[in-house]
Amino acid sequence: MRTLHLNGTIAEESWFDDDVTPQLFRDELEAGTGDITIWINSPGGDCVAAAQIYNMLMDYKGSVTVKIDGIAASAASVIAMAGTEVLMSPVGMLMIHNPMTVAMGDAEEMEKAIEMLSSVKDSILNAYEIKTGLSRARLAHLMDAETWMDANKALELGFIDGILTRDTMLQAKETVTVEGAESEEDKPETKDDAPKASMLFSRKIVETNLKNKLRHHMIAEAAKIAPKEAQPTGRKVEDLYDRLNLLKY
Repeated sequence: MRTLHLNGTIAEESWFDDDVTPQLFRDELEAGTGDITIWINSPGGDCVAAAQIYNMLMDYKGSVTVKIDGIAASAASVIAMAGTEVLMSPVGMLMIHNPMTVAMGDAEEMEKAIEMLSSVKDSILNAYEIKTGLSRARLAHLMDAETWMDANKALELGFIDGILTRDTMLQAKETVTVEGAESEEDKPETKDDAPKASMLFSRKIVETNLKNKLRHHMIAEAAKIAPKEAQPTGRKVEDLYDRLNLLKY
């Protein structure tokens, strides 16, 4: 089984020879045949370039095993969805969010940019929906919130098929594959036997909660230093009348 590594930013062109481009990836992918393992550690990048790599893997004749050993964020998470089997390190992370761009011009140009981003989001949703089976509405909500997932949460939501164990990590270093049935210890965790604890982090939710806490704190502090309402002093008029009546009689 061949092993390819997808490390670094995904881009249409490599300016500093440290980016992953569709052409560079194609050259490595087509350098041989048979089943392959793709190790991914990438913060993402150009969504069009990622779409090209995704399609290459979807069209590949052999089995494609994707292993996320560091991070598969943004556009890199889309590429990961092309795996026949997707495994993730227990210390890895997967992040999905809405596509972004830079636009300049009048209102008409801004509307075109918004329409373009909406179309790009729909195309990304296609990849997530095929892999996870989740509804587009739920996936769109996760993208809106810029969601970070650990291995357990990614497994729970269906973005991956298993969690890498020590045995599966070591197996990738073997140059010769052994035919035959796997033992129970060699198999990666599946959705049925995954640990219960999982973590899902949304940047926008955290920011909103922090803003609300700061707002309540500021209101409470302002209440402490605000001048108190003047309290009435002295006696009531009724009490004075009672006192005068006593003096009179």
